[in-house]
Formats: sequence, structure tokens, C-alpha cells
Amino acid sequence: MATEREITESVDLCRPDGRLDPAAVGWTRRPLHRGNLRGWGRRKRWEYWGVVTPEHIVGIVASTLDYAGVHGIYVLDRETGEETTRDAVVPFGRGAVLGERSGEGVNSVRGGGVDIELSNDASGTVIEARATGVRVSVRAELPPGHESLGVVVPWSPRRFQYTVKDVGRPASGTLTLGAREYVFDDAFAVLDHGRGKWPYAISWNWAAGYQPGLGIQFGGKWTEGTGSTENALLVDGRVHKISDELRWDYDRENWLRPWRISGERVEAEFRPFHTRTAKTDLLVLANDVHQCFGTFHGRARTDEGRWLDLDGAVGWAEETRNRW
Repeated sequence: MATEREITESVDLCRPDGRLDPAAVGWTRRPLHRGNLRGWGRRKRWEYWGVVTPEHIVGIVASTLDYAGVHGIYVLDRETGEETTRDAVVPFGRGAVLGERSGEGVNSVRGGGVDIELSNDASGTVIEARATGVRVSVRAELPPGHESLGVVVPWSPRRFQYTVKDVGRPASGTLTLGAREYVFDDAFAVLDHGRGKWPYAISWNWAAGYQPGLGIQFGGKWTEGTGSTENALLVDGRVHKISDELRWDYDRENWLRPWRISGERVEAEFRPFHTRTAKTDLLVLANDVHQCFGTFHGRARTDEGRWLDLDGAVGWAEETRNRW
């Protein structure tokens, strides 16, 4: 089991020379890091929002990899399995405005037919995303006292990542597909905020899910050997940090078979009902994503040692392989 330090005061991610500040390594219950990245070429900055409504699952990504902006809007109809996908690759990330602090100010990207604006204030985030034939307008509330998991993953002084995983934000809004508008006020949203300097080739697992009062956040592969993990439960708005690496067992030949995620405090099974596959191969930039949507089952243990039932939490589990 890793021994992780909880950070309780604001800290810069980087030293003035652009290297990782050792004082930034640890985890937080609310965003306290300033992602003051320096240099060019290995910086990765993104905002990803997943929104789960009774009828749809929506994914929105605004990102820049320095040499390219990669943006997208994805919509899954939960009943029919129909997918709507709008992707854009913008040379050198032109037009991307992605700030240094999670949950503050306005993040926006525009290009390739995709327009995304994420406006933050103390009470929540307004998500606006538009492309041909699709429009998303959502408000993700930030309830008083709500906690999120922030983690710095240190591969080396020159390669590191700061991530905020914020699960179970109450969400409401509209989704427009073609001429049809869907209105919802009983959804939840998940934020993945990332700022860092990554190795060229890397793989990861990520799982997130929610049911009223319980959020699930599990990660794998990319944190191994760093002393940091991105594993936690969110119970009634409070983070319960899980510091051991979890074991992931799934079938790469059949993504719809149950996934098993386990550890000293986790005995989880994830049962997919749909798989999204996304592949990009642009020579320097390539990725292979298998994101499965489904339900969680099993149990996980809180900081106090109480086992909680995960059955019925809705969300996703994914494998991503990147060359970037």
C-alpha cells in the first residue's frame, strides 16, 4: 500500500524551471494546485466532462497537447445504442484557453467545427458544447462541502501529472440532437481535469460511477510505481482515499464481459451494456480507447472500515493506450 500525503494548502505544481515541485506531490480534497506548466512539447492540458442522464451519456473533451488541440463531443442513446460523435484536431491547439486552476474562470476551445465553453464559479460549472447536429447545455452544481479527489502522479522531476477527478456533481440542462431537444434535471456529471508533462507512450485504466450518496473513482496502470494512486470513494460528498493499487481483470477480446476491479478495500464488478471504441493514428499522435458504459456491483470499504454496496451505480470503465 502506498503512503500518500494529504495536501491542505495551495501549492504550485512546478518550480520556476518547469520541473515538478516535490511539495506538490500528494492528494487533496479540493483543488489546491496551480498548474503552472512551463516549456513546450510535452505539456498536456484537458477538461473532460461526462454527463449521465436517464436517456443519454454525454462526453465532452477540450484539450491541448501543445502541438495539437484534440476536442470532441460524444453522445450515447442508452436505449438504442446509437452514437453521435463530433471530433476535431486543431494544429498547435490554436484558440484553446485552458487555465491553471481547476474550477476557476472560463476554459474554452474552438476549431474543426467544435465549440466548447466551460464557465466556473463558486456554485458550479456551466458546460456549453456545440457542433453540427448536436448541442449540449448543462449546469453541474457544486454543493456546499462537496469534495473531489486531486492527485499528483510523479514519474520523474520532468514527467508528472496533476489530475482532479470530481464525481457525482448534480446536473441539469438540455441536449439537442438534430431537431429534437431533451430536457433533464436528474443527471450527474463527472469532471476529469488534467495538467501535466507526460511520457510519449502510456496506458491507463479509469472507472467512474455514481448512485445517490456514493461516487466511485478507480484508476490503474499509469500510476504504478509512483507512490500515488487515483482511487477513492465519495460518500455523501466526502472523499475516502484508497492508497493501494487495484487489480484490473477484463477481456480485451470481448469488452462486454464483466470487468473485475479488486484490492484490499475494493471487490467490484463492472457489467457493461455498451462499448465505445475510438482510434486515432496521425503518426506522432495515436490513441486507442475502449470505453465501456455499464453498472457497478460488489462492495468497497470506507476509511472507517465500513463496507458499502456498489450495486446499481452507473458509469464507465475504460482502457486507453496513447502515443502523444
